[in-house]
Amino acid sequence: MTQTLSSGRKVPQRVRNELKFRTLTVSDKQLVAQQFWRISFRSEALVGFTSPGNDDHIKLFFPESTLSPPPIPSVTDEGIVWPDNQRPESRDYTPLEFNGRDSLTIDFFRHKHGVASEWAEHVEIGETLTIGGPRGSLVIPEDYAQQLYIFDETGLPAMKRRLLSVKAENIMLIAFADRKVVEEYLGAQLADHTLHCLEGKAMDESGVADCIGLTNPLHFPSDDHFVWLTGEGKAVKALSDHFVEQRGCSPELVRAVAYWHAKG
Repeated sequence: MTQTLSSGRKVPQRVRNELKFRTLTVSDKQLVAQQFWRISFRSEALVGFTSPGNDDHIKLFFPESTLSPPPIPSVTDEGIVWPDNQRPESRDYTPLEFNGRDSLTIDFFRHKHGVASEWAEHVEIGETLTIGGPRGSLVIPEDYAQQLYIFDETGLPAMKRRLLSVKAENIMLIAFADRKVVEEYLGAQLADHTLHCLEGKAMDESGVADCIGLTNPLHFPSDDHFVWLTGEGKAVKALSDHFVEQRGCSPELVRAVAYWHAKG
């Protein structure tokens, strides 16, 4: 049963999806905003794939070599079983676009020393990859009056999906990223939305303080707001605590997801 808030708005709803593993073939590769590899995959195995949440995550399993076919695990009553008990290295990524039949697109942020980024940098059309999920989705209503989104480059694909359908009286976006990259990546979807870019700022204690300063003038109507936070784990936790404990935001209307963790 979907819970209704005092404002009459509904809370975000969790949806369970069938867990299935699929082997996909790279069909296209393009450089976007100089910071992302946009890679499209095709496969008849995508029949039945679903991703209703804008920040859904699927697992991508990276083969040790392109010379051997990617392994496909079995889903059993005891759990997931990989051939020879050899589970490939994996990372979570947001599905960007799905045509409902046989084509899936994922954006890979380019950075150093990452297995996914390295794979995307060198992959060629015709190579294959195994994916799994999404196992579950969070479907977020589109029309909360006040909406706030705080993210870095890793959150841009989910942000792009959200802006395709979001409706609100006021939307503020705060990006720990270069404005040129954000504007080129999101393009016309930024129209009528307030964007602040903390260029050159890291998601650390200082950056979090600057970010909070930008949000101080915002008013969060009771049970009629939504806050989405993503990026580095400690920063996301600090921001989540601030909006719930200091600004009085409803915990069920603050979505905080760590996409990566700083070392040390």
